[in-house]
Amino acid sequence: MAHFLSLLPAIWPWLILIAGQISVISGHQAMGLTLLAVFGGIALVLGLATPLAAAIAVAGLLGAAVLSRLSGPAALIGHLALILWCLALGAHLVPGFHNLLVLDQVRAGPESSEFSMYLNLDKPLVLFAVLLAWPRIAQSTKLTRRGLLGIGLLALPTLFGLGLISGAVRPEIGLPAWWLIFALSNLFLTCLTEEAFFRGYLQSALIPKTGVAVGITIASLLFGLAHAGGGAALVVFASILGAACGLGYYATGRIWVPVLMHFGFNALHLALFTYPGPV
Repeated sequence: MAHFLSLLPAIWPWLILIAGQISVISGHQAMGLTLLAVFGGIALVLGLATPLAAAIAVAGLLGAAVLSRLSGPAALIGHLALILWCLALGAHLVPGFHNLLVLDQVRAGPESSEFSMYLNLDKPLVLFAVLLAWPRIAQSTKLTRRGLLGIGLLALPTLFGLGLISGAVRPEIGLPAWWLIFALSNLFLTCLTEEAFFRGYLQSALIPKTGVAVGITIASLLFGLAHAGGGAALVVFASILGAACGLGYYATGRIWVPVLMHFGFNALHLALFTYPGPV
């Protein structure tokens, strides 16, 4: 907690962004977009984003807002453009965003390798865009396919087992002093954003056209490929995690299910194993 409190003078704008994320995913779109606009204004004033970055962000959000009204070839082109915009933001390829470095070459434990972590401004915008383009993400269903949900949940400990067998992780129990800022960033800026895009948006759009198995598989493989910077093994592990989360979302229709599966997996990884991997 002391580490988190020491960061508050620098990270407080992101608390507004996270409040906006919670609002839009809970169905309070006007409030969420208002909080996003406040965050954007603060980011410009503080020099966290340039006017060019803000213009690209606004253009993408406005484009996403009209997508639900399009049909035919125009809708297809619009969705492809939105996907490219989202991938560019997720990969930090859009110029002018100055993401805040909060963990610099830290170790979760003595056996863990070093890693750094930023609080992103760009990637979380993806959540707002896909909710504007595909509002049904925030619309829960009451039907729960318990068998498929169980398979998805069982895949998570199985994935840890594969990590131990392959040497990708080793047991290391304990939480570092910076666990709270990690949890806040991972849950909202990473897991919520990624699950909304890959499961709530891509998977939901693919399944009616390809079928359940193929739709979940394609979305999971794309999720794995998004982690290609970490090497081939990470692509495989991320694809399996994506499939597990995909089953969780399809089984319940509730976006918070894959979000909590994804975050729970990452949190257990940090608490019980070398993070992100062994030295």
